[in-house]
Amino acid sequence: MEAVLADGRRFTAELVGDDPDTDLAVVRVYESGLPAALLGDSSALRVGQLVIAIGNPLGFQYTVTTGVVSALGRSLRSQSGRLIDNVIQTDAALNPGNSGGPLVTSRGEVIGVNTAIILGAQGLCFATPINTAQYVVPRLIRDGKIRRGWLGIGGQNIRIPPHAAHVLGLTAESGVLIISIERGSPAEKAGLNERDVIVGFAGKPVATIDDLHKALTVESIGVTSRVEVIRRSERIVLTAVPAEPAAPLNN
Repeated sequence: MEAVLADGRRFTAELVGDDPDTDLAVVRVYESGLPAALLGDSSALRVGQLVIAIGNPLGFQYTVTTGVVSALGRSLRSQSGRLIDNVIQTDAALNPGNSGGPLVTSRGEVIGVNTAIILGAQGLCFATPINTAQYVVPRLIRDGKIRRGWLGIGGQNIRIPPHAAHVLGLTAESGVLIISIERGSPAEKAGLNERDVIVGFAGKPVATIDDLHKALTVESIGVTSRVEVIRRSERIVLTAVPAEPAAPLNN
């Protein structure tokens, strides 16, 4: 791998690690004394604040576009199926080739990493917050990946009729329907069955697949956790021990 700087210098580089769930990666360049960007605090952003996107859209190098922060706290689905939380929405013009470039404030502080656009829409562009990157990057440097819990199920969101939700004492009228279970997985060992509907995990309600993803953090790995499910109109509690996936997530 080779890294090319704005001044044309080329250096040998290597991929240290990547995290598809946040669309971030760390690349190591074998050179010292290189300039570094100043990082800001994405939690301090305000809607309407001026931002600047830098990148190489459609092959046009060193392109700068400007816009404002359109919204904060958005969720954007990554290619792995998980949600990237607290995404920054901006109307700074982005195109293919902007991904991975910085989103900066008028003071030159990097507050996001450009990640996605919605094709066919105008002014709907998104960036991963720099605070998320500051959490992910040290772990990629240390481990080469981000550790997350895994149950080994395939699921889909399902609506629960209001009356049934009331009778069962649920806080939401939806849950996660299990449509497949991997052999030898924590879910199989826990006694979960296809057609079970997960409505709680580790003491927290589960209304959607995203709720379950958020609960399966690194802290859940190896920890015995309560799994509340609806099975044949009954609410039962099982215990599962999430593991660390050896392959890309599909739960």
